[in-house]
Formats: sequence, structure tokens, C-alpha cells
Amino acid sequence: MGAFVGRGGVMRRSLTQRFSTEGYPFDSWLLVAALALLIIGWVMVTSASTEVASGLTGNPYHYSLRHGLFILISLTAAAGVTRVPLAWWRVNGPFLLLLGFVLLIMVLLVGREVNGSKRWLSVPGIPFNLQASEVAKLFLIVYLAGYLERFLPEVRRQWGAFLRPLVVALIFSGLLILEPDYGAVVVLMGGVLGMLLMAGAPWWRFLLLLMAVGALGFVVAIAEPYRLARLTSFADPWSDQFASGYQLTQALIAYGRGHWLGLGLGNSVQKLFYLPEAHTDFVFAVIAEELGLIGAMSVVILFALLIYRGLVIGRNAELVKLPFAAYLSYGIALVLGAQTFINIAVSTGMLPTKGLTLPLLSYGGSSLLVSCVMVAMLLRVDIETRRRVRRSRPTASRKTARTAGYRKGAKQ
Repeated sequence: MGAFVGRGGVMRRSLTQRFSTEGYPFDSWLLVAALALLIIGWVMVTSASTEVASGLTGNPYHYSLRHGLFILISLTAAAGVTRVPLAWWRVNGPFLLLLGFVLLIMVLLVGREVNGSKRWLSVPGIPFNLQASEVAKLFLIVYLAGYLERFLPEVRRQWGAFLRPLVVALIFSGLLILEPDYGAVVVLMGGVLGMLLMAGAPWWRFLLLLMAVGALGFVVAIAEPYRLARLTSFADPWSDQFASGYQLTQALIAYGRGHWLGLGLGNSVQKLFYLPEAHTDFVFAVIAEELGLIGAMSVVILFALLIYRGLVIGRNAELVKLPFAAYLSYGIALVLGAQTFINIAVSTGMLPTKGLTLPLLSYGGSSLLVSCVMVAMLLRVDIETRRRVRRSRPTASRKTARTAGYRKGAKQ
């Protein structure tokens, strides 16, 4: 029995060593997951958009080519961000917060309206409309990471220090509601509350906040008829499948067609003008229809790996006394996780319909750009954490050698 356990322990250690990234300059698993999602996204956007693009522009690869351009721009920006020290983000956090606030004001004043929502800004020199909420969300995370580094003891003990970042988040949320962009509000507030929880704030405070937010959400939901219609259609989409429940019923049909292995790449039926936003908000439904349960679960596993590695990077930074890097990583991982969960939950009927893209996968320049920048910031955190560990090892080795010398001298 002891030999068996011993062999099992050796096997576990060998597997851990085999999948370890200790000898690398950065977390390769994070990079592999992100690049795999980008590639899958490009392929699936191409497959989901050919008929729509052909009908609207005459070129079946119009959205595919634009998505490829977005990926190139995003990867270039991400490569540049990996060269930016975390100290720059920490110092400029308040300025970035102000810039995010200005962008949200501008989008209300001069933003482009699409489907009844003002969410986009036309920026000269950028081949896509900038979605202000995506940028503001990132800037708020950066600011909050710096705030937690400066006021961590107060956040854990005092209500005032705990509530100040929530007030900032509520101001951002109010501007997002005016667009309206309720999905971004949920992601933003989830990320902020998650960062405060990871910082060690008492859990009972969150129970009180959740009760208050739940009551406020109920009032907001029933204040407008179209919001109430969304909730009722979510509960029973088939009761009004050609109006308020149309998107969800078409997405559910796509899931039903997929079965285990799918209809095959390019063979989706729902993308043929049945499922609206097939290459943006509901691209996961097309993945499930064409690649089946196996393909859909593979994508979920890649997202789980990406988010898990982000949390591990944050924990490693916290262990080597880099609090800003740690909370920045936690915030990014939580926001990516929340947005991924909400997008998939909406398309599968677990949540009411929200206009949220799937990070790194859906069509959209702003979403791709910000998602790639977030991954690049995680890589930068990991790089600086590994540098800190390497610098501390010689010191630790010298201390160990010195202690051994003292003991040897004492014995003599």
C-alpha cells in the first residue's frame, strides 16, 4: 500500500511538473487559451456571418475580413501593453478613471445610436466604433486596484473606505443605464464587488448590498414595459416566440440541432437570417449548432482555463507582496468570467437577454481590443511577479548559506 501511494505521489508530482510554467518567462497556459479563443472566434464569426454579410454588402467575407483586422489591431495593442510597467498603470489610475468618466459622458452627448442605444463613439483613425463602456470598465478596474493597495486596512475595517469605490461604480453604472447598457452594469458591479471581496472585506456587508441591489433591480425591471416583457419572455420564451421571445427561441433551436457532435462547420441553419446577432451576441449558439456539445464544452473549458490562470497569477502576485498587481489580476479575471458567464447564460436561456459580447470570440472591435489588453495586462503581472521571485531567490540562498555557516561554527 505504501509503495502504491508512493508511486501515485511520484505520478502526481510528474504531472504537476509537466504542466508547470515555472521555467517560462510568463504563463504559457494563459497565452495558449487566449490565442485558441481568438482563432476559434475568427473561424466561427466567419461561419456565422457569411449569409448576413452577403445579403447586406454582397461580400460573404465582409465581417470575417473586418474581424481579422480587429484581431491584428488588438494583438498589436496587447503586445505594446505587455511592455508597459505596472507602475505606470498604478500612478495613472485616477487619470484613467476620469478619462473613462469623460468617455461615458461623451457617448451620451455625441455617441452613435444603434437599435435604440447610444454606446459607440466614432474615433478618427480607428476602423471601428469605440464602445465607451468596454474602456471605462477596464479603467475602473485599474483605479480600484490602486485604491485597494492604498487603503486595504481601512476597506476591511471601515464602512466609509468600503463604500467609496462603490459610489464611483454607481456613478459609472448610472451613466451606463442612460445609454442604456444593463449588461455592462452587471459586469462592472460584479467585478467591483468581487475585487472588494477578494480584498478581505467582511462578507456580511455584501449580503446587505445584494439585498439592496436586488430591490433596486426589481424596481428598475418593472419601471419600463419592454424590460418587463424581457423578463416574462425569459421565463417562457415559447409563449411569444415571434416577438419578445424570438431571439431566445431561435438560440434554443440552434442548441437542439447541435446534439453531441454538431451539424458540421458552416452547416448552421439558424444563422440563415433566423438567429439575430448570430456573429456577435449569440455566436455561442452557432458554435453549439455546428460543433455540438463537444465543441461548445471545449470553448467553455478554454474560458475556464483563461479565468483560472488569471486568478492564479493574482494569487502569486499577492504572495510576493505586489498588491496592485494582485487586485488588478483578480478584477480582470472576474470581469472576463462574469461577461463570459452572462453571454452563455443568456443564449442558453438561464438569464434574460442582454447585449453582451463573448470576450475574445464575438465580432466587435472594442470588445476584442479591451479583452486582448486585459490578457496582456495579466501577462505583464505574471512577468513582474516572476522577476520578483527570481530576485528574491539569491537573497534567500545567501541567508540559508549564512545560517548553515553559523550552525557549523557553533558545532565546532
